[in-house]
Amino acid sequence: MVKIAWGITGCGDKIEEIVYMMIELKNKYNLDIDVYASKSAKVVLKWYKLWDLMMDEFYDIRLEVDANAPFLPGKLQTGKYDIFIVAPTTANTVAKVSHCIADTLITNSIAQGIKAKVPTYIYPPDNKMGEIETIIPSGKTLKLYIRKEDVENVDKLRKMDDLTILDGVDEIREIILKYVDTNDPNI
Repeated sequence: MVKIAWGITGCGDKIEEIVYMMIELKNKYNLDIDVYASKSAKVVLKWYKLWDLMMDEFYDIRLEVDANAPFLPGKLQTGKYDIFIVAPTTANTVAKVSHCIADTLITNSIAQGIKAKVPTYIYPPDNKMGEIETIIPSGKTLKLYIRKEDVENVDKLRKMDDLTILDGVDEIREIILKYVDTNDPNI
């Protein structure tokens, strides 16, 4: 069984698509997914009316208290998880990681997971210059313009060892399915 630590930050872009994909893959492939939510992630998940769904679907969602609590960094270092996914990831989290700042649960866990050689994957929606459209909780479309500074930070992450940047939600699915195929000879 593939054991996944899944970090969620306060990014609303693609959050619905990602949550539904998490649930689908967990149920279809019997994945062991532990969810770690930043303080802002809980706010955003509630805003999108996904918090209760997440609580129903996942045994326990661990909410950030500080940079070391809950104790995700230690669990990553000691091999509890096969992979660590952070999706969706805010531009703020990307900026911190790109400058080696590890002062939140998610940023510290990324740093410690990489040090322990845990395959770490980050999906930052702000990964290309230009205009994007996102769906806000009311269902309306909002146009956003991605800043070059945000893209530069993502590009810094692309150059880091043992960290993989995913450019789309489909790439998250592809990565998970590779681990499923690797770990389950019957699939």
